[in-house]
Amino acid sequence: MPPRLHLPLAALLLGAAAPAVGAQVRWQDIGATSTGNRITVDPRSIRRTGGLVAATVRIVFATPVQTPQGAWKSGRTKATFDCAKQSLAASETVYYADERGSKVVERKVNKMPGYGVALKGSLGDVAMTYLCKAK
Repeated sequence: MPPRLHLPLAALLLGAAAPAVGAQVRWQDIGATSTGNRITVDPRSIRRTGGLVAATVRIVFATPVQTPQGAWKSGRTKATFDCAKQSLAASETVYYADERGSKVVERKVNKMPGYGVALKGSLGDVAMTYLCKAK
């Protein structure tokens, strides 16, 4: 290959790799709970249907939560938020032994999730405030 083609080829290859690198950074910071736990949302998971918003929300505990199954350092919750009624229904929550979310400690699946009010300053409250603001 002639030397003058190396630079455009390198730029093309780096450009093709950029989306893969960017795809790994998927969590968007949306705030913190009243106890300082960091809350993030997966922007690709957000689905709006009328007044309902479904999303996957992540929490990283400032202090690990000790349980009989092991310490929780982070967790992910799939939930639907009813913006008009200011309530939410969690369909699944998974707690992890690490911040990255690769070592499952406990998984809870609600086969028939019911709506409830989010406690002030909780993960649900932070997520609902973010997800239900006017877009």
